[in-house]
This record gives sequence, C-alpha cells and structure tokens, in this order.
Amino acid sequence: MVPVEDPPWSGWDVVRIVVVGFVAIAVCSISIVFLALRRYHHSAVELERDPLLILPAQAIAYVVIVIFMYFVVTKERKQKFWTAVRWNFPQHWFAFGAIGIVVAISGQLLSALLPIPKSLPIDQFFRSPLDAYAMALFGITLAPFVEEMFFRGFLYPVLARRLGVKLGVVLTALPFALLHSSQLGSAWGPLLVLFVVGLVLTAVRAITKSVSASMVVHMGYNFTLFAMLFIASGRFQHLERISQ
Repeated sequence: MVPVEDPPWSGWDVVRIVVVGFVAIAVCSISIVFLALRRYHHSAVELERDPLLILPAQAIAYVVIVIFMYFVVTKERKQKFWTAVRWNFPQHWFAFGAIGIVVAISGQLLSALLPIPKSLPIDQFFRSPLDAYAMALFGITLAPFVEEMFFRGFLYPVLARRLGVKLGVVLTALPFALLHSSQLGSAWGPLLVLFVVGLVLTAVRAITKSVSASMVVHMGYNFTLFAMLFIASGRFQHLERISQ
C-alpha cells in the first residue's frame, strides 16, 4: 500500500534537526547573554528575560535550523526543497487566516473553563511596550514559519508514513505543545489548549497537503492573541493588566 506521506528524509534526519536546533538556540542565547553581561550591569537571569536580547538570538538560531533543513533536503536527499516539504501556498490564504482567528477565540473560551494560572513565565517577556511589539513581530512572522516547517513539514510526514494519519496528527501536536512548556510554567491548562491548537494545525496540514496552509492558520492564531493583548493592555501601555 502506498503511504499517505512519503518524505525523502527519515526519522533520524528529524532527530538531527532537533539536535541542531537545541545546539543553535543554546549557543546563540548564551553568546548574546555573555556579550550583554560584559556591557550591561545586569544579572544573567535578567538578561535571559529580555526579549530584545533573546529574540534576536532565537531568530539567528531559527535561520540556522532552516539552513540545515534545506541542506538535508537539497544536498543529502537531492530533492527540491519547497516541493519536498509540500509548501503549496493556498490560493485562498485569507480563509486559513480566518480559521486561525476562530481557533484563537475558541482557545480563549476553552481557557475560561480550565485552571489557568494568573501569572505565567512568559508574562516576564512583556515588561514594556517595546518588548510587546518585539514579541508580536516575532510571534506572527518567524516563529510560525519555522515551527510549521519543522512540526508539520518534517515531523508529521515521517510519523504519518510509519503510524498513519491519525496517530501522526496526535503525536505531532504533543511535542508542539510541550515546546512551549517552559513559557507556560508546565501548567496543564494552557498546555492542553496548545495541544488542541496543535491538533488543528496538523489536521489542516494533513487535509490540505500544504505546510503553508497550516502556517497561515498559525499566523492568524498568533495575530489574534496579540491583537487581544494589544486591546486589553491599552495598546501595550498597561501590560500589568495581563497578570491581573
């Protein structure tokens, strides 16, 4: 029987991408914090919570990850990158953006029924309007692109080929949620919401055979969350409200 997904890379290639990602993020983050320690009179803990330092480091690491993905597909597997990852940008992309908006609103309604802590570790990255704008820019653009490229572009097709679509969808959504565990203090309520979001994103990828479709949904989801925060905090001028 012909598998529903048959990517040119293997599960070991996915593991290699994970290793490269962890190393790249660690090296970039430590390097920028070390350089900042020599220039500013702050503790390492304070600097690690500064989005204006950590986001550039993470952006550099994400570029390294994408370059390695590109290398695996084009140089090692001799395939066209965008075809192999099933980019397939949707014609009616705005419809997928609307799905992201609906998922974000539904997630907030679900959160109202779950035990969500009043304060989460990620709140520490929203200490000033500039921090908030930086987080929004990163969260609406680069983060969805790289996360979708890895989870729905590389991980899902390997799992679906070996375990089938249903298990592939579930087992892709789980590490996607756990990736954000430290930002959410490992609280099961918000992690459950992210797991459901991951199920939707992976289902979109499975149905449309398009990574860019799930990316647009992801962007729409993040955009809606930041828009809600923008309104609730008075255009990011009263960020203390988010933890009240």
